[in-house]
Formats: sequence, C-alpha cells, structure tokens
Amino acid sequence: MASMARCCCRVLLLLLLFVIAASADDTKRDDERAPKSDSCNNPFQLVKVKSWVDAEEGHVYNGVTARFGSSLPDKPQNSVRTPATFSDPADCCSTPTSKLSGSVALCVRGDCDFTTKATFAQAGGATGMLVINDAEDLFEMVCSNSTEANISIPVVMITKSAGEALNKSLTSGRKVEILLYAPPRPLVDFSVAFLWLMAVGTIVCASLWSDLTTPEKFDERYNELYPKESSNTETGKYDSEKEIVNIDSKGAIIFVIAASAFLVLLFFFMSSWFIWVLIVLFCIGGIEGMHNCIVSLSSRKWPNFGQKTVNLPLFGEISIFSLVVLLFCLAFAIFWAATRRESYSWVGQDILGICLMITVLQLAQLPNIKVATVLLCCAFVYDIFWVFISPVIFHESVMITVARGDKAGGEAIPMLLRFPRLFDPWGGYDMIGFGDILFPGLLVSFAHRFDKDNKRGVSNGYFLWLVIGYGIGLIFTYLGLYLMNGNGQPALLYLVPCTLGVIIVLGCIRGELKSLWNYGTEPSMSAEPSEV
Repeated sequence: MASMARCCCRVLLLLLLFVIAASADDTKRDDERAPKSDSCNNPFQLVKVKSWVDAEEGHVYNGVTARFGSSLPDKPQNSVRTPATFSDPADCCSTPTSKLSGSVALCVRGDCDFTTKATFAQAGGATGMLVINDAEDLFEMVCSNSTEANISIPVVMITKSAGEALNKSLTSGRKVEILLYAPPRPLVDFSVAFLWLMAVGTIVCASLWSDLTTPEKFDERYNELYPKESSNTETGKYDSEKEIVNIDSKGAIIFVIAASAFLVLLFFFMSSWFIWVLIVLFCIGGIEGMHNCIVSLSSRKWPNFGQKTVNLPLFGEISIFSLVVLLFCLAFAIFWAATRRESYSWVGQDILGICLMITVLQLAQLPNIKVATVLLCCAFVYDIFWVFISPVIFHESVMITVARGDKAGGEAIPMLLRFPRLFDPWGGYDMIGFGDILFPGLLVSFAHRFDKDNKRGVSNGYFLWLVIGYGIGLIFTYLGLYLMNGNGQPALLYLVPCTLGVIIVLGCIRGELKSLWNYGTEPSMSAEPSEV
C-alpha cells in the first residue's frame, strides 16, 4: 500500500511540475491598441498613494496613472499633501455638487469615459483624481477616441479595497489627506542574481545528486521507510531503478499536449479552491522531495541512522530516522501553507520547490538527444504560444494570467521559485517557473550521465558547457524582460537554444552527434566513448 501511494505521489509530481512553465512578470502594463493623441500619450506609471487620517500617517496604496493628465513627481518631498474628498455624484459623470476645490477627488468607476470624469473633477477645482476600480486590479485608463484630452491634473486608478478603506475614513467624519508620487523602478534589479544562482544551482545539484549521495547505499536505507514486498535480493537492489521514468518521443509530445490542456483548464476554471488543490499537491511533492534530499544526504554522512526501525500498521517496518524526517517535512510544508501570504514565505516555498525539482530530475530521464530534441522543441513552442500567441485567441496571455493568479484573487500558483526585489521601491518578487528549470534540467542531467558513462573529463565533456549555456540563457531571459519593459517572457525561448543548441553544435564539431542522438539504443555507443 505504501509503495502504491508513493507511486501515485510521483505521478502527480510529474504531471503538475511540467505543466506550469511560468515566466517572470511585472505589474507594469501597456496598451498600444488604445487611441492616442498629443495629450493622451502618457506612459503608464505605478503610483504610491500615501494617506493620512486625522494627521496620523496611514496606509500606502498602489495605483497606476492614466494615458492623460499631468505627470507625478518621483519623490514624496516633491509632491503636495492634499485633502481627499468623495465626489457627489460618486461616479464623477456630471457636474459635482460637492466642494472639490483644492482637494483630490475620489470617484468610483462608472458608465462614462475616464476623460469625462477627469474633465468634471478638474472643472470642480480638484487638484487630482483617484478612480476607484470595481475589482482588485489596476485597469489601464485610456482615451475613448483620438480627440484631445485637455486634462491638467493627475489621474490615478486605485484598487477596490484601497478605495473602500479611504471611503470608510471619510464617511466616519475623519479628515483624510493624500500624497501622490511615482518612484521609478531600478533599471537593473540585482535580486535576479540570487534567482539565477538558485536556478543554476538546482540543475547542477540535481545532475550531480547520485554522485553526492552514493545511491547504492542510499537506496537500501531509503527504502526502509516502506515495507519490503519481496525477500529477493535482486528485487531490492534494482527497486530504485524501476521507479525511473524514461521519456520517449511519443510520450514527450503527448505530455506537452496534456500540459497545454491543463493550462487552459487553469485559465478558465482557476479559483481560490483550485489554488488550494495546487497548494496541497505542491505540499505533497515538496514533502516527498524534501524527505528524499534529507535522508539521502544524511545516509551518506551517517550511514547507521537507518538501522533502527519500528513497526507501524499498514507500513510495516520503518526506519525511525526516516519517520522523524518525514514528520519534520510534513510540519514544514503545513507551516509554509499556513503562512504563505507572509513576507518570508518565499523561503519555505523555494526550499520545498528546489527539493521537489531535485527529486523529479532523479525520477525522469532523457535517454538520448533524439528524445531531448522532441521534448524541448515542443516545450519551446508551448512556452512561446501560451505567452505571446495566446492573447490573439484568449485576449490575454494565458501563461502570465495563470502564473499571476489573476482569476484566483491575485494568489500566484506555488510552482515557482521566488526572490524578493530588495532594491525595488515597489517590492514584489522575481520569479521563474519550475518548467523553466526542469525542461533544460533533463538535458543537463543527460549530459552528466553521458560524460560519466563514457569517462569524459570536464573540458571534453558536455555537462559543463550545458550548465554555462543554461546560465547564459537565463541572462538573456532577464535581459529580454528588461528590454520588453517588464512584460512576461517565455524563458524557454532563450533556454532551449542555449542548451539543446549547444549540445547539438558541440556534438557536430566533435563528430559525436550520432552517438548522442542514438545513445542507449546501440550497445556499442553506450558502452564505449566516442572518438573525438
């Protein structure tokens, strides 16, 4: 029973982790299709809305400017603290009856155009306008036609919850003051360097894992957690080998098609309960991965830890050490799930995710470059289609929408590595999807096995060059992210040429492409090194 549960768990891991190859994203958006004119051509800017209630400093809310209106200073000391007043009528679609002179007008999103709202607020003497959206996102306010928008006050949209908080203070008779400024994002966010190290380090560790953990000893001790199904020595010896999933060309194509179908389901049906399903599955995978990593590393350093056992119902004889580690991993995953909205939760998510990916890269293997070419080319098209082409069909990028959790209250999917933007005044996280590590990681792991089987050194092998290629591909990914003004990028667009392309070109130069292409299918090629 335990063996069956373990198998089901790993099937779930292989299904989910290859589905989401989410790219890093940014909150900045742009709508080039909207009508523009000389007075309606402003770039969208993220805005800090700093508030005071009865002279006491309150919350700082986020907003976004409109295509029209005046620009905002980038520093708070260059802005002016101004009283806030709720307009009457609340939608600002007609001449206001409330006194707006010398104040920032608060207007709800109504039926009239945004330029119409701003015109009435400006005519009433308002020094600025905050438009309260009817949802928890920031809508791009554009001009409805190409006519001139003679608006000289700043116009900013804030979220529904921010507007409700300000309205609550105003309706209770308290004085609310507002200060607006738009600090720029840094040109280069050095936090991506840490994310780069995590991604590259995960692939290197996963590829070298069997060397680091002496699998012959580890397999025997790790399997003590589960009841022995046979007393046959040979069965126990090759038990771990049977669990390895060798991907073939047909399976690679079917897998990417299934991943696309699952991504569409997430796009249409993602909700808070769906996110919870993903969180539970992520925790199951994280527990399995973390347990695997801790036990394997500990078994190498302290080989006697797994000797003491205890009998449990349904599980039979279990290593006490493995059981303690399992309980620790379970507690760790539960703690992360309960505190996943806290600022420090990225640490737990990254630990669980890295352990999970290391374990998956031990379970799934590419037999040769032929299968790698099929899988990575399909993944290449998959990533580009769902990031860049899907907006033509679905009116928004399916991949980025799912990754951000736009349809689940803004809660992002957990299958991401995250690192906080330490030097960005807007905060947030740089992210990379598990798929952007796992797909190239399969190829890098194959290169290490090929080098090891054929007794290749560092210089005349393929592993080091693929690791370098993957690192360069990630650099190109983030360079593309900056050049595209923070819009989401399909990371595999850069990673596949920098990994698959490198091994194919290098194989051609060395005259070994045929050996790499058919590796494992011909005994002579898998048993002897190819000639250089």
